[in-house]
Amino acid sequence: MLNLDIQENNYMNAVVEKNKYTHMKSPLQYKIRQPKTAHENPPLLILLHGYGSNEEDLFSFASELPDELLIVSARAPFDMNFGGYAWYAITLGANDEKFSDLDEARKSLTKIADFIEYLKATYKTDSKNTFLLGFSQGAILSYALSLNYPNKVNHVLALSGYLNEDLVPNSVIDLNIETDYYISHGTVDQVLPVDWARKAPAYLNDNNLKNVYSEYPVGHGVAPQNFYSFKSWIEERL
Repeated sequence: MLNLDIQENNYMNAVVEKNKYTHMKSPLQYKIRQPKTAHENPPLLILLHGYGSNEEDLFSFASELPDELLIVSARAPFDMNFGGYAWYAITLGANDEKFSDLDEARKSLTKIADFIEYLKATYKTDSKNTFLLGFSQGAILSYALSLNYPNKVNHVLALSGYLNEDLVPNSVIDLNIETDYYISHGTVDQVLPVDWARKAPAYLNDNNLKNVYSEYPVGHGVAPQNFYSFKSWIEERL
């Protein structure tokens, strides 16, 4: 009888949690591309833009990505004016050192985590096939989201970003994370040096997390061959 009670309580808790997100207002503004092919529970791809951009930027990928995906491009919460938004502030020190506002970054992580659950509940997506694609600052938070909220997303694509260890738990080895990672970076990136990006696969390998890493002879952007590479990576997981 006790086991039945536990099962019933777990079921009711799950229903309450789902209803909480179904009836909430979206934590973030976004653009959406519905699946081009009918799916009762479509796989979900969420796009997180870079610093100073907006939800229109990465949404340009949407028309070329697999038809079965529900694609959502989110707008970061901090307004920089003139149509630009940030996930957190970046300031320059006396020697042009960059300092990230980690408190704002953590607030954004909470919003993104709630946003993912909101999308899953609202659009009845496949909870076992959620992709999170981030560019630059969006990639930094994609890493952090996946490591702070184990298995909330199944696949992470980190483009032109790096893994900021100040935003992840001290240890993730025992969190049973099953998420896999696609990582790419430009070898002549002058915004985020490629050496920063190269630390991510080393960290993931040390923690037994599946990942693929590639570099392209470009700056802070996505080369056409890079796009077709991560498109194929997504298709293999659908």
